[in-house]
Amino acid sequence: MAGEKKSAVLDLSKHIDQRVRVKFTGGREVEGRLKGFDTLVNLVLDECIEYMRDADDPYKLTEETRSLGLLVCRGTAVTLVCPCDGMVEIANPFVQE
Repeated sequence: MAGEKKSAVLDLSKHIDQRVRVKFTGGREVEGRLKGFDTLVNLVLDECIEYMRDADDPYKLTEETRSLGLLVCRGTAVTLVCPCDGMVEIANPFVQE
């Protein structure tokens, strides 16, 4: 036990230097190039942009963005990490109108 190395919760090594989208506790979303990570899912993102939320509805994203540059994300706040390639937004099938 003493000499064992902990394995990462997520294997993000295949996404190094690729664009990923990250969602945080509280609803913030950013997109950037993954430069590094550790076993606690602390992330380093470069060329990062944040997607701004609607002031009236905090769960709705707007088209407005802001550039953040280099970002260090604390792993305890990360709720989702997904690659940008192949990601397509679809209509929510659970919303009743």
